[in-house]
Amino acid sequence: MALSAGTRRTVACVLVGLGAALLVAALMIPTYTVSKVAKTPLDLEITTIAVNQPNEESLVLDSKSLTSGDGPAVVNKDVPLVSQRFVTVEEPSGADDMTLQAGTTLRRTDVQGDTGLLTAAIDRVTISRTTGMPVDTEPNGSIAVTVNNKGGSVMEPVQHTGIGYRFPIGTEKKTYPYFDINVRKSFDADFIEETEINNMKVYRFQMTAPVTSTWDVQQSPTNRLTLPAAKWGLEGTDPVTMTRYYTNVRDLWVEPQTGTVIKGGESIHLFYARSGDKPEVTALKSHLVFDEATVESQIAIAKENTDKLSLFGRVVPILFGVLGVLALLAGLFLGLRGGHTPAHAGGRGPQPTPDDTADTRWDEDETPTTEFPRGDYDAPTEQIDIDKPR
Repeated sequence: MALSAGTRRTVACVLVGLGAALLVAALMIPTYTVSKVAKTPLDLEITTIAVNQPNEESLVLDSKSLTSGDGPAVVNKDVPLVSQRFVTVEEPSGADDMTLQAGTTLRRTDVQGDTGLLTAAIDRVTISRTTGMPVDTEPNGSIAVTVNNKGGSVMEPVQHTGIGYRFPIGTEKKTYPYFDINVRKSFDADFIEETEINNMKVYRFQMTAPVTSTWDVQQSPTNRLTLPAAKWGLEGTDPVTMTRYYTNVRDLWVEPQTGTVIKGGESIHLFYARSGDKPEVTALKSHLVFDEATVESQIAIAKENTDKLSLFGRVVPILFGVLGVLALLAGLFLGLRGGHTPAHAGGRGPQPTPDDTADTRWDEDETPTTEFPRGDYDAPTEQIDIDKPR
């Protein structure tokens, strides 16, 4: 059924308005909606597990050998190790910033119970949800590596100065400061290469923590020990004081769109020595890397977030743009077509006369009569008899 001119104009205006609105939305969504989506989610909850690599050194000092017997300290070889980290979001957290808490343990799995625990730490830091960098407030975090007499963690305020658990949304091929909780300082994490892990593009970064005295970081009893020379494998009977030193080479494979760390590894080395440039007794030496289940879990998290970014950053704007152009063109076409009315559409035109439509015929008595088509004119209301005398 054809639309009237007024209806066409109305529909045309609606289509033009809808098309313009869709085009504006297509332009605005990447700017405003993506900025809301492109943030580390507040429901973040991540468990990562790293294990020592087979066919590589994995050395652990037997702490009991330091205090028992007369012989030198014993360093166990080929020790199976597992490092577990559990990251959650805590308060304060909001639209722009979030507080992460990471509990990390390192265990040797060949020993049962608490005796297998080598290190434990709780780290809290408030970061930007977009850059991953700590906020400017002081202190912006805390670290606990000791417990009180009731077994509770003793949190010490610590000013974090670099990224630690998330890289920025839109990670670039450049150097980032990376915070090492063991020495409580940031060191450069340099971009090494672009590669793939299980068909996902990642950027590899590497950070080196130089040899550092842990006694200078925290003056705990285990960070500086004075023992008979024999315990250190040295000659003589005089006590010898040694300090524990730490160094580490950390590798990080990052999904660049979301800043998710897909895979992580560290070559950690703790040792006792009288000077940092000459290791004497190994406390811990191992190469720990995320296991395959952790890598797959991190890939799934990254894909979920990249799908959101792609939906609002590309798919929706393109869809709205195409629909907007189609609606705009349809509205303009309908509006222009509706502006020209054919001449015959305004009235009925000239009407036929009775002579044009009358059907003339002769009756049997050869008296002409005229009949008009039914429906064009009203029937007479009075019959006239022409034979009747007047």
